[in-house]
Amino acid sequence: MTTEPDPSYQSDLAALRERIDRGDPDATDELIELATEQGDIGELRRLAATGNPTAADQLIELATELGDLAELRRLADQGNATAAEVLDELTED
Repeated sequence: MTTEPDPSYQSDLAALRERIDRGDPDATDELIELATEQGDIGELRRLAATGNPTAADQLIELATELGDLAELRRLADQGNATAAEVLDELTED
């Protein structure tokens, strides 16, 4: 994950958001894939907050890879059972 967003990523993100706004059914899946590839937790969080289960799953996977227990805890506190299970597994002694 880079600290500075790639300008081409930002451009791709904007284009995909425009396609979503126009009702393109494939754009959301493409945006989730792109955000996952870029390690963009913020974008995945935004998409998951809309109720998108694929975005939530990818967010959990990325948070797990990064060891982001706070993100997993946040999701678990919001009732995400998968995040709660992963958090339990990671914090078992």
